[in-house]
This record gives sequence, C-alpha cells and structure tokens, in this order.
Amino acid sequence: MTLAVTYSRAHVGMEAPLVTIEVHISGGLPAFSIVGLAETAVREAKERVRSAILNSQFDFPNGRITVNMAPADLPKQGGQFDLAIALGILAASEQIAIETLNTYEWLGELSLSGHLSNGPGALPAAMACHKAGRALVCTTQNAQEAVLVKEANVYGASHLLEVCRMLKDADFTLSTPTASVEPNAQHYPCMSDVKGQTSARRALEIAAAGKHNLLLFGPPGTGKTLLASRLPGLLPSMTDSQALEVAAVQSVAGLPLTWQQRPFRSPHHSASAAALIGGGSIPKPGEVTLAHQGVLFLDELPEFPRHVLDVLREPLESHEVCISRAARQCTFPAGFQLVAAMNPTPGGYGADDPRSKRYSPDQIQRYISRLSGPFLDRIDLHIEVPTLPKELLLTDQPAESSKDIRVRVEQAWQAQLSRQGCSNSELSGKQLESICKVSAAEKALLDNAIDRLGLSARAYHRILKVARTVADLKNQPLIDKPAIIEALNCRQLEKLLGKW
Repeated sequence: MTLAVTYSRAHVGMEAPLVTIEVHISGGLPAFSIVGLAETAVREAKERVRSAILNSQFDFPNGRITVNMAPADLPKQGGQFDLAIALGILAASEQIAIETLNTYEWLGELSLSGHLSNGPGALPAAMACHKAGRALVCTTQNAQEAVLVKEANVYGASHLLEVCRMLKDADFTLSTPTASVEPNAQHYPCMSDVKGQTSARRALEIAAAGKHNLLLFGPPGTGKTLLASRLPGLLPSMTDSQALEVAAVQSVAGLPLTWQQRPFRSPHHSASAAALIGGGSIPKPGEVTLAHQGVLFLDELPEFPRHVLDVLREPLESHEVCISRAARQCTFPAGFQLVAAMNPTPGGYGADDPRSKRYSPDQIQRYISRLSGPFLDRIDLHIEVPTLPKELLLTDQPAESSKDIRVRVEQAWQAQLSRQGCSNSELSGKQLESICKVSAAEKALLDNAIDRLGLSARAYHRILKVARTVADLKNQPLIDKPAIIEALNCRQLEKLLGKW
C-alpha cells in the first residue's frame, strides 16, 4: 500500500485550474473518504468508482482509502474527476504502475460498469493541459472537442479498461479522434430573402462592417426579425483564435460545437438579468457570453424589464462580464454585437397609422421611455422598418445576396484592422480623435445636430464611428459630409422622440 498522484482539471468560469489528486491507502477498517472542498457530485464518486473498478475485474482495496483533491480552497464539482480517482486507487494498490501516470491528465465520469461519460469544459481543459506539457485522456466525444486545440496531445477512451491497458501495455495506444465539427462549414440565412427595406439593409451592412449595435423599429410583420437573423452571415469570417474562443464557451456551457459559425442568440423577453449576463452560486455563462463573437438579438425590446436591459450597459462597453460572488469571482468574454427590435407605439403600429390615433404623444413617449437613455446611447444605429408596399412584396426580382454584401464588409473590415487594429466601434480616446478627424464644414453640421438632438458625448462619438465606417465602405480615407449625413440619418428613433 502506498501513495499515488494523478492530475485532472476543474472548471471555474472559462478557466480550467489544475487539480492534483492524491490517493493514500492504509491499514485499518475499510473506509473511503474524499477531502478538498468536494461538492456532492464529487463525493458520490466513491460509489461510482468502487463499482467501476469491481466491474472492470480489478480488486478494490480492503483498507482505508483517503483521496485528497488539491488545492483545498478550490471548489470541485461534477463527475469529471472519477477517472483520475479510479486510476489513483489502482496505482496506490499496485495494480497499475505509478510512474506511468505523471505525463497525463484525466477527465471523465465513470458509470457503474466502467464506461466513461462525457462532461462539459473539455476544450478549456485541453488548452490548459497543453500549456502544462501533459497529454489529456478523456472520453471519445470530449476528445473530438479537445483536438481543436492545435498541437495538444489528446486521447479518447470509452472504458476504464482501455485506459488501464494503455498504462500497462507499451505497445497499445489510445486513438486520437478527429474533430467532430467541419472546418469552415458555415450556414447562415441569406439576405436575398429580404424584399425591399433598402434603409434597413444598408444599416445591416454598416453594422456588420463596423461592428455597430443596431435597433430596428417598425410595425409587426415588416421583417425586423428576418433582417436581424441575416446579420451573422454578413460578418467577416472568424480567425482560428476567435473560433477557439467561441468553441470554448460552448464547451463550458455544454452546447454542441459549431466551428467558425458565429453564434446567434435570441432570448425571450421574460429572461432575467442573471440569464443575460450569467450568474448563480457557481457562476455560469449567460446569453451575452453565449453570443460572444456573434449576435445577441433582443426582440420586443420594451417588453424586457428596464433593470434587465440596464445590466447590458457595462458589457456593451467592456466586452466582458465579471461575476462576483462571496466565494469566488469569474470573468466571461462578452464580445457580442447587439441587435434589437421593437414596435414604434404601444399598439404596435406606426405613429402615422390610423390605428395608433388612440395613443397620445405622451403615451408613445412613455412607451419608448421604458428604455433608459444610457442604454439607448450605446446603440449606434436606430432604423425604421416600414410596412412593405404590396408591389415590392409580390415582386420576384431577387435581392442582393449576403455573399455579395460580405465582400464589401470584409474590405472595410480589413481597412480598419490595417489602420487601427480593431473595429471602428471599439475606437476610444486618442484613437478616435486621430482617425475620425473632420473638417470645419462637417464640424458645423455635427454642432447643429448636437444642439437639435441633444446628443450626449457618447452619442456624438458613436455618430463619428458610424461615419468612419460609411467612409470605409466607400474606400475613402477621410470622413466627408455625405458620410456624416448618412450616420445622422441612421438615428431615426429621434423622430419618435420628437427631436427631428
């Protein structure tokens, strides 16, 4: 009887901290204890591991077994430590060699028969394992996620016996599965499905080119949701590092991986603040993180509680969410692009529609004022989506496709990356002053707009950023007057607020 050490990974937010599992077997009355801030699912590993070892035709030690999971102050949850605990017991009881364990990390939940079950967080674990210079052994399905980490040594197994055979037989190696996702297999709805709505289509192109937030307002059935769902297909293709970030988020959340496919999340308006930004006693990612590098679409925007929408103000600026609890703190990425849709009046129809005559201007103002000023300030484009004329509705003439629009978007995107290394929406401070310079004529136009619309400093800066994107789409080095005018025309919500 001796001491054996194995390694595994916990998951805390997007991180996968190392967990060192020490197994000691001593004489005395038979007992099995697990220490090291193990939660219920981890403590229940005692019964799973015992049955898995016996059903795999190994001997379960008839002594006092103590399993220490270090560091002691790190909470451990889930069943992914089962495999590491089982191998530690087999090594401590001299049924497998101890020296073969040092170069591996183990991840997998055991069934009573010894088969391995999948768990969340395999991709962050593979990234951390690769940095530590060890190979990762997990279930075959989890290994199909983990192999997305280039140059990482990942092996897949389906049963405890396979793992033990690898440790005992030098001629036997576990297989390295291929990735379960197809690279570059992107499937997005196409803009050719959208008829008419010229201004909204143009706004989507600008939003995609500069990563601007967008608000669509108009009567029911005008195509607001249809338009919003087409935005991911206009965005530039993700880099491998961005795709890996998205895949890591999906792995932590236990979602199917969609490699290089930009997420599109559309939570219901009854969603809570914790559902949007994440939370819980053990912090988990929310919708803003699940939409990282993609689009978060909020339909029926005024129906969301005001305090729920206001929690989005910080991540819209910082592109991350820091969730603090008494016991721990987690930071999740939140580099999403916001698209929202709403009706222009409480009844849903336009202010000029006869069906809206029963609503006074004050009632319409109160309806729109459900959205706070600071929240609206963070939305760059406010575009009206009017009712489609029947001539356009019945036409068979094809509209421009997403593929054609994306060519212009990617050209504008490359111009921004080569000039400032980020999108126009992310410009700040001195970058904004130097890159968004305007002449005296444009300054006079902006000065008039500030006085007439009562723009805040943030809104003014966002108009400059949109104008810079418009100029990039035209391949112009400087912001001209037409670009300023188009950026101002993209703030059409001001009409409902009575400022135009």
